[in-house]
Amino acid sequence: MKTVLVTGGAGFIGSHLCKFLLEKNEKVICVDNLFTGRKENIQELMNIPNFRFIEHDIIDPLYLDDIKIDQIYNLACPASPVHYQFNPIRTVKANTLGVINILGLAKRHRARILQASTSEVYGDPIEHPQKESYRGSVNCIGKRSCYDEGKRVAETLFFDYHREHNVDIRIARIFNTFGPNMTKNDGRVISNFIVQALNNEDITVYGTGKQTRSFCYVDDTMRGLYNLMNTENFTGPVNIGNPRESCVLEIAELIVKLSNSNSKIKFDPLPPDDPKQRNPDISLAREKLNWEPKIKLEDGLKDTIEYFRKII
Repeated sequence: MKTVLVTGGAGFIGSHLCKFLLEKNEKVICVDNLFTGRKENIQELMNIPNFRFIEHDIIDPLYLDDIKIDQIYNLACPASPVHYQFNPIRTVKANTLGVINILGLAKRHRARILQASTSEVYGDPIEHPQKESYRGSVNCIGKRSCYDEGKRVAETLFFDYHREHNVDIRIARIFNTFGPNMTKNDGRVISNFIVQALNNEDITVYGTGKQTRSFCYVDDTMRGLYNLMNTENFTGPVNIGNPRESCVLEIAELIVKLSNSNSKIKFDPLPPDDPKQRNPDISLAREKLNWEPKIKLEDGLKDTIEYFRKII
């Protein structure tokens, strides 16, 4: 039995990861400042003896000298445009000061540490699909830069700690993930569309809707992160995402159909620096992690729609 620390553990992906690790018979310490994370996401875990919750912001140093930590998953950062642009300076701090604090913790405990990076490091990509070798096309002074460049700096820090201090690192570049425990107001494509559809409101599609995304159900993402953490002699970075590419308009129409909604599609201007194409090349994940998504988009959407029916 390992002791595993999950920062951002009360968030969308983090809460699923905590539950996944407990089912693997690990001891789990969940750390979250509850800015975008919610206690409701981990309520069912609170009475499990191997689970511990600590309310803390990783921008401030975290001292856990009372226990030996074996692994750390660093997911502590707002991940949707609405949230990471709300306080962009704190977003940058989470990806710099916060990452330095958690890397320092990993160094002291000699723990293996995984960084939840993002497909946003590729920016508005010229290469398509995106391989891990692609260096990206990122605007360093735009409104999205606090997140895009923040995550790029976080990757830099991880590799510097690996080279300078021999910290055992893993880096996952997570593409669009969806599923239960998403919040209603996070501004992500699928949650926006589902909430609007269930309320029979007009569904807002930005631009022409021809821009593409690749959506991975959260259970598949969990397996990818876990496989990466527990694969020896491989740091990454590695893409974790679904190679099925869909245009945004197609997703909107599919959600209207699956939710039996009366919603109509409306079109608004495309936000600045919004990527026109996003699709992972997962050849490396298949080779090194023996991983690829298994859950069909339609099945994942049905589960997510049912989750939102219950909370709206």
